[in-house]
Amino acid sequence: MYKQLKLFISKFKEFLSQKFKKYDGKIPYIITVVVTLLVVVLGIKFFLKLTRNLHTDLLADFDTVVSEYVTSFRTDALTTYFKFVTDVGDALGYLVVFSICSFLFYLFFKNWKYVLQLSSILVLALSSNLILKEIINRERPTLEHLVTVKTLSYPSGHAMTAMAFYGFLIYLILTFKISKLLKFALVTVLLLLILSIGVSRIYLGVHFPSDIVGGFVAGFIWVVFCILILNILKVFKEDPNT
Repeated sequence: MYKQLKLFISKFKEFLSQKFKKYDGKIPYIITVVVTLLVVVLGIKFFLKLTRNLHTDLLADFDTVVSEYVTSFRTDALTTYFKFVTDVGDALGYLVVFSICSFLFYLFFKNWKYVLQLSSILVLALSSNLILKEIINRERPTLEHLVTVKTLSYPSGHAMTAMAFYGFLIYLILTFKISKLLKFALVTVLLLLILSIGVSRIYLGVHFPSDIVGGFVAGFIWVVFCILILNILKVFKEDPNT
């Protein structure tokens, strides 16, 4: 994304310099920031629209149909799997995964920047989720809970944090200079993990499907926001004209 962003800004600057005599070299950056904010705002707008419709009959029917379908597959083997997956998406799970990632990042790159970036998006996702839960104040489903839960329901903290943390980790992996086969394998595993964590919360009876959708959307907003801001700051830093 960084190379494409830099090329876009370079071409845009060249276009503006040809069209305007009093060209301001910061214009492409300003426009890029505006576009970035637009993407984030559209994501937020979708999240808010979903939130406003939580108590509508249409969304209630959606939640009921999907929940009944997912829980109809309950078996001892699947329950064991989804309990494990949901633990991976819990606080202790992130502590373990984050520690492993931190060790590997420093071992191979001798740089703490990836650790800082990954920790930042994790903190943002966790803190904003707690705030949103308290503001929206949606109770948990009345279905049988196969695991113990103590917080409110919407948006799903597991889904939101999984999308933010593992989604950003996918982005980092795509930027690393490693074999394409390894990239494909790691990205596939992480995508399946994100999906599994979301489904696990419905399967275990502790979330409505709309909680998961809201969590995924909110987490994705953080991923896009952080990726674009990091790339914009990188371009700003390397361009002496800004």
